[in-house]
Amino acid sequence: MNLDLANRRAFIKQASMATAAVSLGLNLKANIIDDTAKKFTLPPLPFAYNALEPIIDEKTMFIHHTKHHQAYVDNLNKAIATAGITSSLQDLVTNAANHNTTIRNNAGGHWNHSFFWSILQPPTENPIPASLLAIINSTFGSEEKFKTLFKTTALQTFGSGWTWLIVANQKLKITSTPNQDNPLMELQSTQSKAAIENGKPILALDIWEHAYYLKYQNDRSAYVDAFWNIIKWTAVEELLMAASRGNDQRY
Repeated sequence: MNLDLANRRAFIKQASMATAAVSLGLNLKANIIDDTAKKFTLPPLPFAYNALEPIIDEKTMFIHHTKHHQAYVDNLNKAIATAGITSSLQDLVTNAANHNTTIRNNAGGHWNHSFFWSILQPPTENPIPASLLAIINSTFGSEEKFKTLFKTTALQTFGSGWTWLIVANQKLKITSTPNQDNPLMELQSTQSKAAIENGKPILALDIWEHAYYLKYQNDRSAYVDAFWNIIKWTAVEELLMAASRGNDQRY
């Protein structure tokens, strides 16, 4: 669906009633340079480590957050200190082409995980808000077709990476990126000669094995199916509203 001016106004009017009080729950200290320490910090999760069970187990969440995400933060701090950089995380990601691979990978890892935590919530009956669902249905044909395409994209992604729902040219699109790249990076994919499809992310799924292997082992398909039970759709809706207004996302 093309989010033209009329549609954007209608969407904002409908969705703002449901999402005016929504907070993405991100700790911005994790994502901008602290003026004193000149370092990034690990944002706390907006839920307990066991809150996503049985979809994602407590041990996986603990390791994923305190080991994998923390490592991206630590390695990013080392890399920017060596390079003498004091840019925001958003700037490091959007200007990844101007930085070395270490900064690109770790800034991406930090941004991607911070974003990922913000669109998750404990499993509960959580239908897609009507205004968001209407746009999904118009774009992909139905909610079922949307989920099928998202899953197909996730399963066809070779190796480690991410699957995204983005707003690009005022349209919803599903895409994927390898490693810790994301759609904000205007550069060529590290795994092909094709450029990364750019857009503003509103939904993401981490398909690195460390995100699911303890529970699902090599069954990525089951992991993707379970993912629909822990999405914070109100956050996704608010991100779409921001993208439709042309607002930057600063995580």
